[in-house]
Amino acid sequence: MSIEGIAEHLAAVRVRIDAAVARRGDGPPVRLVGVSKRQPLPALDAAAAAGLRDFGENYAQELRDKQQARPDADWRWHFIGALQRNKIRYVVGCALIHTVDRAELLAPLQRRAETTDHVQDVLVQVNVASEEGKAGVAPAELPALLDGFASLSHLRCRGLMLIPPQAEPEQTRPWFAALRRLAEQHAQTPRPHVELRELSMGMSADYEVAIEEGATLVRVGTAVFGPRSA
Repeated sequence: MSIEGIAEHLAAVRVRIDAAVARRGDGPPVRLVGVSKRQPLPALDAAAAAGLRDFGENYAQELRDKQQARPDADWRWHFIGALQRNKIRYVVGCALIHTVDRAELLAPLQRRAETTDHVQDVLVQVNVASEEGKAGVAPAELPALLDGFASLSHLRCRGLMLIPPQAEPEQTRPWFAALRRLAEQHAQTPRPHVELRELSMGMSADYEVAIEEGATLVRVGTAVFGPRSA
């Protein structure tokens, strides 16, 4: 896809989001996160000129470099890649970290956020399908991880995130529905610094199904930007 085509493709994605919201009926608003990993900065500029404000990056140093290259942009940066302890310093300060999946990340996130005097919003990634080798906390271990936020003054859990098993879009529906039910279930137990209001689920192939099942954040890359650079 050429940079000139980004505005047109972004508009088409928004039309499909609106249609999915209409099919879903009453519910929370849906925010589009443009997955911009390995996309050149002019592509992000084109998307921003067409009204996109949320950009998702998978690689911590690429996120840092792009933030530094556009320090005055009124963009919201999301970190959506696998989170490693030694890369935390690059991602704290962004609008939302989607991929907190284990308790050992909480203390270093808290320390970095304290150092920068920033309250960091995060999501907990859940491996709903219990796939071997895939990131995400097991559903049975989710309550303990959520409890871990209670003593952390500079971290807030805003919701849950999911990458479902690879399948046809309609086949992903049960996993999206399962994440929504988990959020509803655990929202009934008040916990300090935890508000399960966001559901980050759905990508280019299946974001419409995810919206129908309650997504509030959809992570769409190829449908907006086209194939990424190698």
